[in-house]
Parts: sequence; structure tokens; C-alpha cells
Amino acid sequence: MRPFAGPDLVVRPARALSWSFDGAAQDGDSLRVDFADAATGLRAALRYRLAPDCDVVERWVELTNTGAAPLQLAELGSAGFCVPTPHGAHLTYLSGQWAQEFTPATTRLWRGRFEIGSALGVTGHQFSPYLAVQDARDGGPAWGVQLAWTGSWRIVAERDAAGLTRVRAGRAAVDGPLTLAPGATLATPVAAGAYSADGVDGLARVWHAYERGLAGDRLTRTRKVIYNSWEATYFDVTAAGQLALAEVAARIGVETFVVDDGWFVGRGDDTGGLGDWTPDPAKFPDGFDTFVDRVRELGLEFGLWVEPEMVNPRSALYAAHPDWVYQLDGRPRTTIRNQYLLDLGRPEVERFVHSTLDGLLRGYDITYLKWDFNRPRTEPGRGAAPGDDPDLDGAHVAALYRILEALRRDHPHVTVEGCAAGGARVDLAMASRVDVVWPSDNTAPIDRLRIQDGYLRAHAPHLMSSWVTDATGLFDARPRSLAFRFVLASAGVLGIGADIRRWSPAERAEAARWVARYKEVRDVVTRGEVHRIGGPDAERCAVQYTLDGRVVVLAWNPGPLDGLGTVPARPVRLPLRGLDPAARYTDGDQVYSGAHLMSVGLPVRWTPDRDAGMVALRSVS
Repeated sequence: MRPFAGPDLVVRPARALSWSFDGAAQDGDSLRVDFADAATGLRAALRYRLAPDCDVVERWVELTNTGAAPLQLAELGSAGFCVPTPHGAHLTYLSGQWAQEFTPATTRLWRGRFEIGSALGVTGHQFSPYLAVQDARDGGPAWGVQLAWTGSWRIVAERDAAGLTRVRAGRAAVDGPLTLAPGATLATPVAAGAYSADGVDGLARVWHAYERGLAGDRLTRTRKVIYNSWEATYFDVTAAGQLALAEVAARIGVETFVVDDGWFVGRGDDTGGLGDWTPDPAKFPDGFDTFVDRVRELGLEFGLWVEPEMVNPRSALYAAHPDWVYQLDGRPRTTIRNQYLLDLGRPEVERFVHSTLDGLLRGYDITYLKWDFNRPRTEPGRGAAPGDDPDLDGAHVAALYRILEALRRDHPHVTVEGCAAGGARVDLAMASRVDVVWPSDNTAPIDRLRIQDGYLRAHAPHLMSSWVTDATGLFDARPRSLAFRFVLASAGVLGIGADIRRWSPAERAEAARWVARYKEVRDVVTRGEVHRIGGPDAERCAVQYTLDGRVVVLAWNPGPLDGLGTVPARPVRLPLRGLDPAARYTDGDQVYSGAHLMSVGLPVRWTPDRDAGMVALRSVS
């Protein structure tokens, strides 16, 4: 009624809305509060749900047009949360670009407005739909907002003269107002609000607990160690070459072998093949099913890469259905990476994508599916008749969700990995529909350390797929050991993506030892409470995971290596968190008290030959 900070909902042609309260109802942990606007016939049901076992409230709105005329929704926020910031607002967010996702950034907002978002029809590389708010004077408690939406979005923070910062989150109607026809209902995405008395680091643990709740029973499934063939072979996929990789992978303890891009007809490079999801008989002369069986005979499960929302102009699918891609009549179509984006909101396209993936999973013994997405939407239309104004963003995202939910229902044994040119589709909605996500295409050690440090501020380790590769840094090219890379990839769901055929016997033996160590601690890593200690730009850099009296600490030396071991020095101390001060914790023959580990810290010593380490502690009576 008095939107001094701006309205969350703007409806045309109405100049104003006059809401009247029309009842409320509670159903378990959910609350519904109904309002109506008599002039337009618009009804708004404000929906709230308390997430179990964590300080998170979900909020969304269901809008129904009971009037006789269509309404245009120009702004459709999911929620507005008012946060007390008497001394100004300290805002923390995650920004970036391709290969540099999840970079933490902060700003102080004294008065005025701050906004982040995406207009690309996808979550995006530039910003994550995440914002943390603290009072600017002393930090202290943190309030957080995330949006469960995989299309265009925005989060706005606006601080007023009274010292409140209002954070609004919702969809962004980048193609213009959405039409709500008479009798129609539209539900906005869930905006999740979180709180922690322990600041931004404590807020991360709240988000982790929330995402573990989103995973449900699938959280208890063991996250298998995977090998992915992309960086070893790129498009040069052959049965012989993939089997050579699989044989080495099996020997070092890998559990799932994933064939990446290049396995289907017409795919010698990135100019053709997308859309024609048939195994290439020239690459698999004995048959693809025979190839899969041979991988399975090595004791490995089998996985496959797909990019089902895309099509190359050089493909049989595009030749048959050029109208299936986003387009505006009379205007040239834009290719990115030599491909178009299919209009998944068309029922026939949704059926094609679902039937293609369902057919692959039924036709072959596949237990891992990597779903990629390498370009955003650029055309704001589908070549429809004049006057047809579909919700392209909403239709595409809804179809994506339906397909993912159907695959999980019909193929519950299949692990689904979400990928979008790295981390361009990481959000709460995807976290509830896939098993793991790919944070970045950048796998170089120091670069990846920074990416994962930012990622863990907003998302849980059970979702974070990470590979050991031989990649050099794009932004920080300092070399690091194979141990550093394995400890880093062990911070979430361990994978390997290097050309392991070229590794020496010593490197393969070391890899096998690290894989075995990861298997011993992965339940703690993927389900434990997380404490970040220091960071990539600090003297200390570690992540602590705690579960049922077990503590796993992964630590790295992100600084310079020159001079290490040549001058006397004390070990680096890592102050642990959340332990029982009276308990004793063992690491082999070494015994520490919980009080010592929290006040003095766990000692680690870096040398020119040791730049990372994994410590597994267990409490004893």
C-alpha cells in the first residue's frame, strides 16, 4: 500500500492495487495468506514454508486472474525481506565470468539501491542468485537470500532512511510483461531467506543444511569417484581410446567412467552433430552396447555427456525442424559455439528431448548423465504469429524441470550432473533436481581453489563436482603438485579428467592412494558440517568437515613456494571449529584435545615437496 522502497508486484493496466485481506490457512509447516484486488480481479496467495532442521523460510506468490480482462505482469517478485541495518548495509555477493565463477565480492550500501541478476534466460556466470546482508558497523549476524530459479532473475537491495534494507528477489521479465489471462494462475519461484548468528560463514552452513534437505533420500547415495574423458580426448572419441583410459581409471580406483562430447554421429568438432543423439558406428565399430559392456567388465559404471537443449545447423534434427529454435521472423539467428538453442517450451521439443534421454537410459547400461548447456538464449521470440506473447523464459524452465523430474522418477539409479559451460546454471532449483553440479570449466589448481572457496559460501559440497587435471592456470599459473590437485578435488565429489594414459607409474600409484583416502572420508565431506578456515588469499587456507565425531581437514598452501624448508619456521596452525572441547581427537598416534585444536590449532607444515594435505581425525572417549 505504501511501497517507499518500490513495489514487488506491478500490474498493468492497473495504476494501483488495493489489497484486501481474504483469509489465511496453516497446513503443517506451511502458511497461506490470501489477498484480493476488487478492481482488477487479481488474487494473490502469499505462500510461506519453514524448511526443516535449518533457519530457512521459503516464500513465493500464486497470482490468479479472476477478472474478465487479461492482466500484464511487469514486475513479479517472489518475496521482499526487510533486514535491520542501522549503520548501513554490508552486502556480500558472488560474481564472475566463464572460468572465474563464484568470486566473492562485498559492498557497503548506506542509502540507495544495489542490484544483481541475469537477463540471459539462464542463471548465468556473472552473478549467482545469492546475497548476504549484515550491519555495516560490526558485521555480526547475517541474513541471506537465494532464488530457486534457472531463468532470468534479479535480486535488489534497497536501504531506507529508517535503517532497514529491503531485499527483493524474483524473476526478471526480460522479454516484456507476462500476460495473465482470465482464469489463469501463475506461481513465482521460491525465494529462500536464511539467517545465521555466525555471520557469512555460518550462513554458508545454513545453506548447506538446506540443500541437504532438498536432496532428500538421494543424499545417502554414495558419490562415486568419476573419470571424465573430455580433457584427455576432446572430440577425438574412439572405442579403443576410451577403453585405454577406462583400463587405467579402473586400476587407480575410479568407480564411474563418463564419455564426454564426441560420441555421437556428426561430432568431429563443435560445428555438427548436436541434436543427432545416435552413437557413431564409425567410432564404435563393434556397437555402442558392446563398448559399454566392456567398460562395465572393468568394474566401472558407465556415464554419458549430453547437451539436449542444443542443435547445430549442421545436423539432421535442424534440417528436419528449423522452426524448433528460438527466432524472430525476418531476423538472422544467432549462433554461439556454432549452435542454436532449442525452444524447450514447445511441447513437441520437450517431448523430443525427454524421449531422447529416456531412450538412451533405457537402451544402454548408463548410471551417470552429464547434462550440459553451453549457450544462453539470444532471440526473444519463436517466430509466432503477431499477438502471440508467450512466456518464453517460464516455459523453457518449466519444461527443463519436468524432464529432470521425470528422469529421476523413471531412472532413480542414474546420477545426474548439471553443467552449463561451467557454473552458469547453479541455483537452488537445480540443486533440488540434480545430484551434482559443475562449478567451472577451469580446473587449474589455484584458480579452482578460489572458485571452490566462493562456491562453498552458497552451496553444499555434496553438489560440487571437482576434477584432478593437468590444466595450467588461466588467472594464476603457479604450479602445484598432484597432491594439491587431489586434495582440492576431494573438497566435494572427486573426479579425474586428466589424460591418465600419460601419467607415469609413480603418478598413477599416487593417484590410487589419494582415491583410496577419499573413499575413506567422502561421507564426512559430502554430509558433514563445513567450516572454511582462512582462504586462498590468506596465510591459512583449509576446509573442515565434521560428522558424528569425525573431522576431515583439507589444507592447501596457496602462497609462494620459494624458500620453504630453507629457514627455521613454525608450522601453520589451523584453528578448527565446532569441536567438543573436552573430547580427544586422534590422527594416527597423535592425540589432541578439542580445546587445543580450537584455540591453538591443527599444525601443518609446508615444504617444497608438500603444498597440501588431508588430515582425518576421530574423537575418542
